[in-house]
Amino acid sequence: MAFGRSSRSRRSVEPVTLKILVAGGFGVGKTTLVGAVSEIRPLRTEERLTEAGRPVDDLDGVEAKTTTTVAMDFGRITLREDLVLYLFGTPGQDRFWFLWDELAQGALGAVVLADTRRLGDCFAAIDYFERRKIPFAVAVNCFEGTDRFPPATVREALDLDPEVPLLTCDARDRPSARDVLVAVVEHALSRADRGRAPVTARVP
Repeated sequence: MAFGRSSRSRRSVEPVTLKILVAGGFGVGKTTLVGAVSEIRPLRTEERLTEAGRPVDDLDGVEAKTTTTVAMDFGRITLREDLVLYLFGTPGQDRFWFLWDELAQGALGAVVLADTRRLGDCFAAIDYFERRKIPFAVAVNCFEGTDRFPPATVREALDLDPEVPLLTCDARDRPSARDVLVAVVEHALSRADRGRAPVTARVP
């Protein structure tokens, strides 16, 4: 007979895993955000932009962009010992939107990244999640040299419901990006509680 603490008391906690989408327009910083927070080497499906794509890829405001996501980005972050997020970054161009339905299956919620230089580019993502009743938060990615607007102005321009979280972030900065993900999870779980959905995880 072995003495000491039971091995059952040392059993690791089985984490709850939640799926979060990171969406938004072309060049808004989705790949950057996933890469900034992921604790594993992120999966990326980027291809170089070519002259052939210029007629369909609007580079106004993001002229320095040289690559684009053609399928998805994937990463993982542990928010707590018993809570892990799997992140799926969606492609931004219209011609890849057929992938969204598959990526959205089983998602708890979503981040919609916005760029004030091209604010209209995130309308499609907002409409998509609203129609499918997927909880989301909007995060304005603060690019260097861009104008800053009061949250109320951005909320009005995007015609957001009052309950939708609106934040500013730096998609390159891990703590800033993590705060956005926490806001999405808290918002989604709050809605689930109101609808008595069987989701019990809580974010500290």
